[in-house]
Amino acid sequence: MRAHLGDQLVVESPATGATKRDGEIIGLHHADGTPPYDVRWSDTDEVTLVFPGPDAHIRPLHHEQAPAAHEPPQDTGDMTTLSLTAPPPRSANPGDIGRRVALERRRQGLSREETAGRARMSPDYLAYLEERPADPTLATLVRLADVLGTTVAALRGGGIDLPPGQGHALLHPELRDLAPEECRSLLSTHGVGRVSVSTADGRPAVVPVNYDVVDDAIVFRTAPDSVAAAAAEREVAFEVDHVDEALSQGWSVLAVGPASVVTDPATVRALTRRAHTPPWAGGEREMWVSIRPTSLTGRRIGPAER
Repeated sequence: MRAHLGDQLVVESPATGATKRDGEIIGLHHADGTPPYDVRWSDTDEVTLVFPGPDAHIRPLHHEQAPAAHEPPQDTGDMTTLSLTAPPPRSANPGDIGRRVALERRRQGLSREETAGRARMSPDYLAYLEERPADPTLATLVRLADVLGTTVAALRGGGIDLPPGQGHALLHPELRDLAPEECRSLLSTHGVGRVSVSTADGRPAVVPVNYDVVDDAIVFRTAPDSVAAAAAEREVAFEVDHVDEALSQGWSVLAVGPASVVTDPATVRALTRRAHTPPWAGGEREMWVSIRPTSLTGRRIGPAER
């Protein structure tokens, strides 16, 4: 038995031949496609390691037929060089999937050649996918998501306008506390987090901000008259999290500590130079706020070890 990522594993009744269970193969443990497989079952959405028995068979994912010479290069599924003629040059106009792939690749610090090699596809196809509208197969997206440390749903942009957590809960979830070292690692160096503040009229508010971590301090920039500016000179809570909708798991980190305005001109210039991301809200936001955590806690939810 041999399979590819994206194929279906089907378990049939020995007596009637009817399908008892089926699931998508999302992980291979051998390069030649032989068992075992990581399978996401369609009836529970749970991922398990499967050693197929005699009542199981592979239902291959249907791939597109080879395109004509004027069509875009396709993912070949291996490292062979494409002999197809590329489409005539034109200005780059990447589709949504291509933009997300390129962004995640840069976040991982990977070149196109490295990414294509790990995803078992041609670098020419990856370049086409990133630079022009394309409709990659599910198998292509599964491999790219695995290499880039994300999910197919995230690459497709599914649920981008919906609040997270609307998927199925795990059958056997485990909620555990995170050590301070793991919390610091998850905070990483930058991203988007939420700061809690009390506004001028005394009402509580939670505001998303682009942040960086510099010398163990959480720093963000805002405008003096913004809601986020109310965090200055108070003890505040700052939260960052990540939810993997496809696998129904995720984590959150909560930092609590005093916030203050950065007033030293040299420090402000240094923070501005090394900032990873300009504020998404745009506009003039030259006021830097620094939070020095005195408490750092976190939790992670995932499948229980059995």
